[in-house]
Amino acid sequence: MNRDSTNQELLALISMLDEPDNKALGFISDQILEYGVDAIPTLEEAWENTFDNLLQERIEDIIHHIQQKTLFYELNNWANFEDTDLAKGSYLVSRFHYPTLKQEIINSTIARLRIDIWLELNDELTALEKIKVLNYILFVVRKFKGVINEDGNPRLTLINMLLENHKGDAISLGVLYIILAQSLDLPVYGVDLPQHFILAYTRRPMNEKKPFLDASEVLFYINPFRQGAIFTIKQIEHYLKQMNVELQPSHFLPCSNQIIIRRMMTEILQSYSRSGKEEMARELQALMKALD
Repeated sequence: MNRDSTNQELLALISMLDEPDNKALGFISDQILEYGVDAIPTLEEAWENTFDNLLQERIEDIIHHIQQKTLFYELNNWANFEDTDLAKGSYLVSRFHYPTLKQEIINSTIARLRIDIWLELNDELTALEKIKVLNYILFVVRKFKGVINEDGNPRLTLINMLLENHKGDAISLGVLYIILAQSLDLPVYGVDLPQHFILAYTRRPMNEKKPFLDASEVLFYINPFRQGAIFTIKQIEHYLKQMNVELQPSHFLPCSNQIIIRRMMTEILQSYSRSGKEEMARELQALMKALD
């Protein structure tokens, strides 16, 4: 079937979205959904060319459904085959809130930050000195900073908004920090603490065939929320004791990118719940199953 006849069929289906019978409407909607993302430009054009509020609302619902279904597939594919790419994982999380966001925007902004840091690095610097350079560029020159999310604002957790506004919560700052550090061959990884997210600078790169066994493989820890402050295992132990949390090995060792992305999504889910956006929370919960 050629492209013109396919488009005519799609236009005919869209024109029937004012169908009053719910069963028939469901059948029509399902037929449109089968076109997937290819249907979106035609749907958007139809939305612009009608003044029927009901028709516009139904077109919006179908576009949203297609976008969420596509995002689920892409996130599941990332979890199964691409989870070494944390930048893409965080981009996909942002797509839930900004469905038309382009990954190139994320990548190009991060690339400019990376160059700024790379220009100040050299092989003679110690691990600590390299982190101080990264901290200086990120927090002093570019003025990124951590913000406590008191109002349930999901944008503070999104990587695209962090890059745009230079303000974010602990997890979004941590993700950006990891992406930049690893792009510069610095072995920095996330550590999934209860009610906090920190980083570990390890003695060697993470290797699936040779996992980290204990905290002796960590040189030091980094708090991206506090402008990259350096601290030790003793301070983590003190923090966990204050929280009345039983110490676990996972509290001191690098976690996987899938755990980080799930943590990002959990933070956003909590933001939606706190701000009363229950429908968004339910949709995000369904999307999180793509990581299972």
